[in-house]
Amino acid sequence: MTETETSVAGWLTGRLPDGLFTAAPEVRVDREEITVIGTIGPPDVDDGADPAAVRQAEAGRIARFRESTRDQRIEVAREAEHRFDRKVAWGVRCGETSQLFTHLAVPVMTRLRQPQRQVLDTLVAAGVARSRADALSWCVKLVGQHTDSWLDELREAMSKVDEIRDAGPAVD
Repeated sequence: MTETETSVAGWLTGRLPDGLFTAAPEVRVDREEITVIGTIGPPDVDDGADPAAVRQAEAGRIARFRESTRDQRIEVAREAEHRFDRKVAWGVRCGETSQLFTHLAVPVMTRLRQPQRQVLDTLVAAGVARSRADALSWCVKLVGQHTDSWLDELREAMSKVDEIRDAGPAVD
């Protein structure tokens, strides 16, 4: 966890209302956004209930949580946005169901050569994506799904480099 993530997570731990989540939330931080993903208690359903019914009950619990905690979450988000100069997004896990509430979609500029553009155009032509932007987003999600462990190792290594750099001598 980076120094910024540690700072944000620590502040949120102290600032979030007691009982909002059943455990400490997962906090993700990038240059534009802080995402707070908390866990809430699952609904009471009969043992052996149809899995589709369980998912619907979890979705209902998430919807109720979203509405009933809106004012509290807005208050915390405003303070965090002022303190950390980033937007705050919220998400919830309930049983096997997860949902992110309103969160940023940030434009990212890139330069692609013809072979990479052809990949995107093929995805658009095949109806997999509506546009090159959607196709690129789809590709990034797919890479992320298939390389999670590698990306986790890379982030851990980058965090270690930050720690070593911070422990080094100060340069004026």
